[in-house]
Amino acid sequence: MSGQELSSLKNELGYEFKDIGLLREALQHSSYVNEQSDPALQDNERFEFLGDAVLDLVITHILMNHFPQTREGELSRMRAAIVNESQLAVVAQKLNLGQYLLLGKGEALSHGEEKSSILADALEAVIAAVYMDGGLKNAFDVIERQFSRVISQVGERLAAEDFKSRLQELVQVRFKTIPHYTVIAESGPDHDKTFEVRLSIGTSTMTHGTGKSKKAAEQAAAQVAFEQLQEEVE
Repeated sequence: MSGQELSSLKNELGYEFKDIGLLREALQHSSYVNEQSDPALQDNERFEFLGDAVLDLVITHILMNHFPQTREGELSRMRAAIVNESQLAVVAQKLNLGQYLLLGKGEALSHGEEKSSILADALEAVIAAVYMDGGLKNAFDVIERQFSRVISQVGERLAAEDFKSRLQELVQVRFKTIPHYTVIAESGPDHDKTFEVRLSIGTSTMTHGTGKSKKAAEQAAAQVAFEQLQEEVE
């Protein structure tokens, strides 16, 4: 595969390789290498191993910068929601990585270029190639560009979900109990219901919340209750 054939991928990555051979190796699946006569040819599994470590480091760094008040356990949850096979495959698909993969005949016939596991592994291998060619700064920049959207989405979703866990921790410390959520009303047609939830602590009703699902209504109620309790402390 020539550098010219890889030019679109380099443009998508936003990185110009000094050694294009590193990128080629990152795209060589074991099924392809096993069918070649060249004993010096390497598959991308070692690159994948390195890329996994680089990706973990960079995503952790980005999350700590983006969410400076978030605790270690919550950051771990965020990272796990980002650095997993399905999310990596989505990023790889956005890069059209499948069309550049070198696969063996069997994998090609079974559309290996569309398999999440192969795409995720290849993305990690490509990240390793960038790291080996240009160092951590360039790898950081590539990862930040490619993962910016999913980081924002996961951050928003988990930040909202976090109000229930934050509230439970606060209530357990302050009141030695846990919050209770009760659905008190449902409205709208089956395909577009709105739920209202009452949040109680002990025998006292703290707040109400509404949402398009029971979970969303509970989160809304938990957020209000958490903010109220925080204000009382301040």
